[in-house]
Parts: sequence; C-alpha cells; structure tokens
Amino acid sequence: MTFLWAAATDAGRVRGHNEDALWPLPGPSGTASGEAELPLLAAVADGMGGHVGGEVASRLAIEAAAASSGSAVERVRAANAAVVGTALDRPRLAGMGTTMTLALFDNGTLEIGHVGDSRAYLYRDGALAQVTRDHSLMADMIASGELTPAQAAVHPFRSVVTRAIGMESRVVVDRVERDLLPGDRVLLCTDGLTTMVADADIAGFLADASAPDAAAALIAAANRAGGLDNISVVVVDLPR
Repeated sequence: MTFLWAAATDAGRVRGHNEDALWPLPGPSGTASGEAELPLLAAVADGMGGHVGGEVASRLAIEAAAASSGSAVERVRAANAAVVGTALDRPRLAGMGTTMTLALFDNGTLEIGHVGDSRAYLYRDGALAQVTRDHSLMADMIASGELTPAQAAVHPFRSVVTRAIGMESRVVVDRVERDLLPGDRVLLCTDGLTTMVADADIAGFLADASAPDAAAALIAAANRAGGLDNISVVVVDLPR
C-alpha cells in the first residue's frame, strides 16, 4: 500500500523566524511531497523557549523521534529525552520545549502520540474530526465551562500550554488509535494554522485538492488571516 503525503511550513507574516519542525522534512522552499510505503511516520512540533531554544527543541524532537523505533508513544518519549538531555548539557537552552503530534501509519491503522496544542485531524467522507485533545489552559477552561470557544480565542493566556516536550524527564503522552479506510485523509498541524483558520474552512481546503495543493492552500489561508504564528502542516492520504 502506498500513501501520498505533503509537508509544508512557513514562518507566517509576523515572526521573523520559524520555530516549527516537521517530518517528513521539507525542502529549502519549506515544502515537500511524495509517496511512501508503510510504515509511514509523520510529525509536527512547535518549539517554545525563545528564538534559539524553540528552534532547537522542535528540531531535536523531530530528529529523535524519526531516529527511534517502536510505537508512536515511545517515539515521543525519545523526543522528550533528547530535548531534556540537551537542555541539561547546554544551560543557555534551559526552559526550551516543544509540542509534538506524531502519527504512525501501518496496516490500515493510525497511531498517534501527542503532547501539547498541535493537532491531528481525520477527514473522512466530507467530515473533519479533531482526534487529539489540546493540552492548553484554554482547552481546560472550555472543558470546565469557564470560557466559551469564542472567549478563549481572544483570551490573553490563549497560548499557554499545560503539557510539553522537554519540561520534565518524564512526559505523559496521549495515545490515539484509529482504523483507516480507503480515501481517508489525515492532517497534522501546529496552532499557527488552527488559531487562524476555522475547522469548517480547513475541511473545505481538504475536500478536493491533492495533498500538495491542500497543504499549500492551508498555509496561504493562515497567512491571509494574519499569519500571526509559524504554520506547519502534513497531509497524508490513504489511497482509495
């Protein structure tokens, strides 16, 4: 079975640097696409901790996850160990961290390891479903009824994450598993997309375009909406 994939990343319109990292690795233009036999690994990471620290954390996490083996959760834990270990060895990077949403595609199944507020979505038969839960202050406050989604979107603490790679030697990793069907499309993305583009609009961009065109359209839509953060997406298609 051959999967089609496309990856794209962009600094956005406000920030002068890109603290996101993703797998498969994009080319110099920030985009890449191709075909892959199973198993297929895809991941996005959104770094934090300042210009240098954020870029280092997300890159280290992606590299460590890609170089390791085992389940999605085990790969995310390997990413955490790499970031924590580097911060201990290089004190100027203390406090760096990153989100990570990692997907393994194999034998008709999707396994996700997830930490932070990047997201995974499943697009099937014209419907888009978020399959990860944000580890963020806003998600917790919405779940408790303290805020509505509209209030959370403009809250001054809307960027606060409650769980991240690199913060502690042991990290709690969410595991999500889904059975895949022919024609399914999976989207991994950082919050530079989801804070700029509504889910209904994301679904529209995923509806008919090829994986590379869909990835490009999502990046462009986030930038049209203001591009306030770095934007990264990976689109993976299961053939019909």
